[in-house]
Amino acid sequence: MPTDAADLLERVREELRGEGGSNRLVPLVASGEVPLSTLGALAAEEHRIVRSDWRAFLTLAAQSPLPVQREFFATVASGEGLALDKLGDFAAACGLGPDDVAAYRPLPGCQAYPSYVARLALDGNPHDALLAILANFAEWGGYCATIAAALREHYGFDDAGCAFFDFFAEPAPELDALGLRALDAVLATGWQPEPALPAARLLHSYELLFWNSLPTT
Repeated sequence: MPTDAADLLERVREELRGEGGSNRLVPLVASGEVPLSTLGALAAEEHRIVRSDWRAFLTLAAQSPLPVQREFFATVASGEGLALDKLGDFAAACGLGPDDVAAYRPLPGCQAYPSYVARLALDGNPHDALLAILANFAEWGGYCATIAAALREHYGFDDAGCAFFDFFAEPAPELDALGLRALDAVLATGWQPEPALPAARLLHSYELLFWNSLPTT
C-alpha cells in the first residue's frame, strides 16, 4: 500500500470504481426524466443529511490529534453549514416550504449514508474516517455538477435554486490540498490504511444506495 497520500487516494478510488454499482438517478435527472416530486424528496433528504454530517465532521475535528487533520474536518464542517443555508432555496424551487420539509418521511436507504458517517465519528478513529471521506468526495462533486446543469436546462431553476449543487460542484483546490496534507500527516504517524478500506467501501456503497433509493417516477 502506498505511503504517499495522492497515490493512496488514487488507488483507493480506482478500487471503488472497480467494485461496480451505478448511480441510476443522476443520469435521469441529467436528461430531465425525473419528476419534480423526486427533486423535492432529494431536497428533504439532503436537509437531514447535511445537518447530520455537519455534526459528524465537527466531532471528527474534535477527535483529530493532528492540527492539519482538525483543520480539514473543521473546514468541511463549515462548508456543510454554508450548504444548509442554500437548501431552502432548492426546496422552494421544488415547491416545498419549511413545513413540507419537516413533515417529509425520510427513506431508510437515503439516510444510511449519514448514519454511517455518524458511526465513523462515534467509532473514534478519525484516521480511518479521513481516508473513507476523501476517497468518496470526487464522485459527489461530479454528481452535483451534473444536477446543477440539468436543473437549469430541463427544470428552469434559477441560480438560487441551483446554489446548493453549484456549491459542491465548484472546484475546491485549496480543500483538496488540505485533505492531502492531512492524509500525509496521518501516514507519517505510521498509521496503516488497509484496515480503513472496508469503511471506504461501505461509504461508497451507501452513497450509491442514497441515489438509488429515491423514486425515479
